[in-house]
Amino acid sequence: MSFLWEYLVPFLVLLSVLVFVHEFGHYWAARRCGIRVEVFSVGFGRELWGWTDRAGTRWKVALIPLGGYVRMFGEVDGAHTLTPDEHAVAFGNKSLGQRAFVVAAGPAANFLFAILLAAVMFMTYGQRQTSPVVTEVVEGSAAASAGIRAGDRFAELDGETIARFEDLQRIVRLSPGRPLEAVVVRDGAETSLTVTPAVEQQTDSLGNVHEFGLLGVRGRATETVRLGPGEALGAAADYTWTMTVTILAFVGEMIEGRRSTDELGGVLRIGHLAGEVAKIDFSAYLHFMVLLSINLGLINLFPIPLLDGGHLVFYAIEAVRGRPLGQKAQEIGFRIGLGLVVALMLFVTWNDLVYFQVVAFLERVVG
Repeated sequence: MSFLWEYLVPFLVLLSVLVFVHEFGHYWAARRCGIRVEVFSVGFGRELWGWTDRAGTRWKVALIPLGGYVRMFGEVDGAHTLTPDEHAVAFGNKSLGQRAFVVAAGPAANFLFAILLAAVMFMTYGQRQTSPVVTEVVEGSAAASAGIRAGDRFAELDGETIARFEDLQRIVRLSPGRPLEAVVVRDGAETSLTVTPAVEQQTDSLGNVHEFGLLGVRGRATETVRLGPGEALGAAADYTWTMTVTILAFVGEMIEGRRSTDELGGVLRIGHLAGEVAKIDFSAYLHFMVLLSINLGLINLFPIPLLDGGHLVFYAIEAVRGRPLGQKAQEIGFRIGLGLVVALMLFVTWNDLVYFQVVAFLERVVG
């Protein structure tokens, strides 16, 4: 029962909310385009509970709560099988722009939700802010070696503008051992420096070792500032954009081999993190929901057949060719996409099993 309330419930609530937001984006756009939506499902498999609205959409909660879907009328059927009335509400018979709008609306909903939720948090709990002025340089640190002094104010790092000390921490933490070009303001003049964050290791509660960058500078005490609606919305949009760029950089470093793919986690690790942040406080749980919503929106835009991004690639090809790809080509694409998605799921599940030391336990048992 302890596991149920501490981990499973926070995880299922988190996932259900984000899946609902994503699928509602598709649903809303479809209805705006006059498309009949047959099913709106949170979860897969056998229906546990549901109802049918006046428009004929079946809203339901299904047995397996690891995703969801919106099924639109005419996604597969050809126009020759439809009556004139059915033709008017079929997804496949809408214009290219309308179909692309419906597909893109799912990820867009996740980004919009992240912005709105972050804005609410900044208005209620406040946003932590620290000036990017260095108040102390640790002796023998990477910062000391680079010539950074107390009183320096970071203006830029690795091509990014530094507005808060947290911006500096984020870039440095993700760049262990990588030279970074910095611009600091010293005595009213800008000075360019090259800093290489030290490679530090941290062992979590499960014994897993993680590497991160450390510069060796400290800033003044942080303060939490509650923002007004307009300022909070702007700060939330900026935060969402920053995190999106950070995630893309993270993925890019993995592709280049500069970052270990062991850091990729799946459902088990997300469930564990959901429970851990829920133990801290509600604001930490909401913050994790913001981050996960950004991740979900971004992942769905990856150009992989089967994901929303893959559909958008097909639509882009259709726009260039003037006609859709052939049925055979689309089927091959979706099979490849399915294979990639399944392979990724198996890979991150393996990572999770290693992370939670299940693999090591089985090796000890078998050995």
